[in-house]
Amino acid sequence: MTHSVAILGASGYTGAELVRLIATHPSLRVAALTGERKAGMAMAEVYPHLRHLDLPKLCTIDEVDFAGIDLVFCALPHATSQAVIKTLPDGLKVVDLSADFRLRDPAAYEKWYGKPHGATDLQGTAVYGLTEFYREAIAGARLVAGTGCNAATVQFALRPLIEAALIDLDDIIVDLKCGVSGAGRSLKENMLFGERSEDVAAYGLGGTHRHLGEFDQEFSEIAGREVRISFTPHLVPINRGILASCYVKGEAQAIHAALESRYADEPFVIVLPFGTVPSTAHVQSSNFCHIGVAGDRIPGRAMVVSTLDNLCKGSSGQAVQNANLMLGLPETEGLMLAPVFP
Repeated sequence: MTHSVAILGASGYTGAELVRLIATHPSLRVAALTGERKAGMAMAEVYPHLRHLDLPKLCTIDEVDFAGIDLVFCALPHATSQAVIKTLPDGLKVVDLSADFRLRDPAAYEKWYGKPHGATDLQGTAVYGLTEFYREAIAGARLVAGTGCNAATVQFALRPLIEAALIDLDDIIVDLKCGVSGAGRSLKENMLFGERSEDVAAYGLGGTHRHLGEFDQEFSEIAGREVRISFTPHLVPINRGILASCYVKGEAQAIHAALESRYADEPFVIVLPFGTVPSTAHVQSSNFCHIGVAGDRIPGRAMVVSTLDNLCKGSSGQAVQNANLMLGLPETEGLMLAPVFP
């Protein structure tokens, strides 16, 4: 059976990534693509690398006939996303790639995004989209909230360790590097080649990065107490990829064993041999996450390194993985593409 899907916000990077993945998915068909500022244009005009595909033209959201749509991918900016989703037909399955439904507490959303949530009735029903940890709830959900790409990378490294009480919850430091596509496709002066090439820059310092809201929510819930991590992201001059170096207090071999055990049956999360650390190049354009563990020269400390592709496993690939579950399809369908290397 083929399911018809719509991609709202298809002119952005995550929208284009969804099209790329669905193009070879045996059970999904793109029935509608929207791009408010590019309505009427062919997708090939916006993304020439997709010109070989037979795709509908971009249109406005108002022009979409949702009667024949089985699931909607909403790849719109936060705030815009919630306003659109609350107008969609009741019962229509939605995977939201924005930040609008990641935080369950309306006060937390207002704290991190600077304005009150405009669809709190839906906010309470959304399932957090970290597939490997919310699989059963996602399968029965109407609305799934995709995680932040940085948030997913770090959670894959740390959630099992918090669950197993293997690390000191008051001594977690995360140093993260991410590629420029994480900032989206809209024109920004600080994203020009001359600004970003040959440069590494920290941002979101002092606990201001919005993905901290997800860490606070998820880690505190797992631990049953407040957990606050130190987190510094850095922008690096690569197109795709995230690599998080997590510095923790705990026994390195036990940490590695716990990660191996937790992800032994997970098709997309690969724990490397002890002492081997991953590289962004080894997961590029794929739905895989690689995790490595190494001991520190200081006894009782360890480093856990996690990497994934921000546009795929961190966003659009995760969205397709969740859609598969929501539609009763095999979870891995359309997603076992090998990483692109070099």
